Amino acid sequence: MQTKNIMIVGVGGQGTLLASKLLGRLLLDQGYDVKVSEVHGMSQRGGSVVTYVRYGDKVYSPVIDKGEADFIVSFELLEAARWLEFLRPDGRLITNTQQTNPMPVITGAAEYPQNLVDKMTAVGAQVDAMDALALAEEAGSSRAVNLVLMGRLSRYFDLPEEVWQNAITNSVPEKFLELNRKAFHLGRNS
Repeated sequence: MQTKNIMIVGVGGQGTLLASKLLGRLLLDQGYDVKVSEVHGMSQRGGSVVTYVRYGDKVYSPVIDKGEADFIVSFELLEAARWLEFLRPDGRLITNTQQTNPMPVITGAAEYPQNLVDKMTAVGAQVDAMDALALAEEAGSSRAVNLVLMGRLSRYFDLPEEVWQNAITNSVPEKFLELNRKAFHLGRNS
């Protein structure tokens, strides 16, 4: 199998690392060689967090170059736009429509860009945009955006839902299991 590339992007504290851990575990359990690499840019201060997940028969490097990502899963709209050049021409961008103001916007030095979904679609990106925050809150916690987005991503994989549910069971503390399962289900089926 040719190596597949997934980028998970967001802002510190949104749960991108749990999402990459869950995805890596799921793919390992399916027998793939998996490489995961995390890049934290001032993540504790609300900066960008990027995780590369690569899988296939044999993966030699965890790094994804521009134009190579089969999927980008974005927890925040501006992060989706920031990393768009890494998406393959036939790749898919799954993004939360939530907006988290970066420091220049907070200080008044810049304005948050408007109509980002339209702009990304206009340059040819296949965009699957959703209000993952609303679905996470419906599941019981705004912190479950990561599982909502993993649920949406699962729609593009030819794997039964129980395989994903097993990965959730093995990745999430038991006291948060039901909440995360519900968030995943809402993301997959919304």
